[in-house]
Amino acid sequence: MENQVGKSEKGFVPTILLCLFLGVFGVHRFYVGKVGTGVIQLLTLGGLGIWSFIDLIMIIVGNFTDSEGKVIKND
Repeated sequence: MENQVGKSEKGFVPTILLCLFLGVFGVHRFYVGKVGTGVIQLLTLGGLGIWSFIDLIMIIVGNFTDSEGKVIKND
């Protein structure tokens, strides 16, 4: 499916750094355009850190997508 959708224009490095340092506030989700889930992460402190940790893993392995469904990859 990722071949059909394509690669995101959002950068891999900024996304991973925002998740690593400000993930509990959902800043990485705001950056990629996922405002709704960004607000939820902000209010729940990243699901008490669990949700932001899962996002970090997904970014590292290349399964995290932007608001258009495009994969954010380090290519």
